[in-house]
Amino acid sequence: MATSTVTSIGRVTSNVSSTAASLAVSGLASGMNWTSIVQELGNAERAPETQWQNQQVKIAAQNSAYATLTSDLTTLQTDAQNLLVPSFFDTVVASSSTPTVASASVSSGTPVGNYTFNITQLATAAQINGAANISQVLAPGGTPSTVTVGAAGFTSPVTAGTFSVNGVQINIATSDSLQTVFNNIASATLAAGNQVTASYNATTDKISLTSGNGSPIVLGSATDTSNFLQEAQLYNNNGGSTTNTGTITSSAPLGHVNTAATITAADLKTPITGGSSGSGSFTINGVTFNYNPTTDSIQNIMSNINESAAGVSASYDSVNNRFMLTNNTTGDVGISMQDVTGNFLAATGLASGQLNHGKNLLYTLNGNPQQIVSQSNTIDSSSSGIIGLSVTALSAPGSATINISSDTSTISNAIQKFVTDYNTAQSYITSQQAVTTAADGTVTPGTLTGDTNANSIVTSLRSLAGAVTAISGTSGKVNSLADLGFQSNGNDNTIALSNSSTLTSLLTTNLNDIKALFSDPTKGLAVQMNTFITNTTGNNGTLTVRQTDLTQQSSSISTQISNLETKISNDMNQWNSEFQAMETAEAQTNSELTYLSQGVSSGSL
Repeated sequence: MATSTVTSIGRVTSNVSSTAASLAVSGLASGMNWTSIVQELGNAERAPETQWQNQQVKIAAQNSAYATLTSDLTTLQTDAQNLLVPSFFDTVVASSSTPTVASASVSSGTPVGNYTFNITQLATAAQINGAANISQVLAPGGTPSTVTVGAAGFTSPVTAGTFSVNGVQINIATSDSLQTVFNNIASATLAAGNQVTASYNATTDKISLTSGNGSPIVLGSATDTSNFLQEAQLYNNNGGSTTNTGTITSSAPLGHVNTAATITAADLKTPITGGSSGSGSFTINGVTFNYNPTTDSIQNIMSNINESAAGVSASYDSVNNRFMLTNNTTGDVGISMQDVTGNFLAATGLASGQLNHGKNLLYTLNGNPQQIVSQSNTIDSSSSGIIGLSVTALSAPGSATINISSDTSTISNAIQKFVTDYNTAQSYITSQQAVTTAADGTVTPGTLTGDTNANSIVTSLRSLAGAVTAISGTSGKVNSLADLGFQSNGNDNTIALSNSSTLTSLLTTNLNDIKALFSDPTKGLAVQMNTFITNTTGNNGTLTVRQTDLTQQSSSISTQISNLETKISNDMNQWNSEFQAMETAEAQTNSELTYLSQGVSSGSL
């Protein structure tokens, strides 16, 4: 029997263990909803968190308000730092009585007054004009049949297409020889009844068209697609004449330098050579330039010159078929150059070119007959002796009076901006301290209501803006913002310009007093405002320290909440474990009682 009991009880125990977990969760064994009890106990323990979180919200609002106030004060400080610099009040403006003759710019500190400049000569740059007609003629040897139109030395390449002579269209291809073009002109115009013959003169390097019956020749039409006539410089006006007598000749020599080709193929009358090694070099104003005739183009070399420290610009004049060097600066200064190896300067005609001297600017000042010379058209203090004044001469002869006056507009704007930004800071604090009352009578304080830091800032700003300070060395007419026309509106801490004419007048008559009011090193309003804001918003300023303290408080609250949540979690786990143990024990007891009751009833026990 004992064995049976043990076995039976053992089976019961096994059944209890398999169902204990489900009984523990549901509370079926005990009949108690202890899961809800554990949750309520946790919530009760969590009660302080609500107060802490509300405190964090308040801290965040204060920190945000302080951040905005700091930004407003920083803007005001920027205004103050502008006004505390004495030289700011020396700001001047320049105007010209004759802007077409001369314009002017001026820097702070230039003496106020009128300065009359009588310009008699403008400055120009020196220039070397190389020898003209330095290229080969269009048809060397005078044989048009040896020249292919597309490769001829015209100013620009001839395009294929058609051109018209006496209303007859003539086809032209870039592969045609010049003689072929002449033949096509003759045959086409012969068929039309008035033959026009074309010829080339190697001496003049020009093409001539001649009418067979002496009647005027009409060139070109709106339907032409080739530029041959333009490149051949053949025009109906024949050099300016409104009529022609049956002959039209190129208006200028046709051969030109091909600056884009390699030097050996540039069509120069005198080929460019290098030294024994093949390469060459030359100098301009002491700067050396090297070239290789077989790989470099003249355009490359001109670009090198223009981008160098030689101080000149090189260019090719296609009209006169010549090269030019022009100084990058004006004035009567020369240009020096020399072939070192090879003949680049000689072959391009620059070595034999003519120097056109630059001119210096000539002027007199304030009626003094003494002529003053400047190499540049910009007159600065080194020439005129007027510190900070820069005058640009634009035409000559001519006279212009430059008026230098205090820039009262800029100063006035700076002062008014200072006041505007002062008002912004004061208005923001007022808005954050405002107390509101709801319809039901509920009173809600502002974020900064009663805040000692905000109250202190309001008081200090008002004290600085309203201070009356006698500054030695002044006339005593300007001792406060009120003297400039700024008054409190009597309703809040802001001030406004009640009389703009007062400020305008004093800026004209008492500028030194206004300068002292703001920039006196010890008593100046801007100086003191700058110091106050630094002490308030700087690294160790009162607002900065307070914001740091608030941030630390919020962080500490977050730590408290985290610690409490950890404790609540541990407590709830402990309570759950205890209730689960209770459920397990209750379930086991109930099972054993059931077994014993069944055994007694059946007589098996």
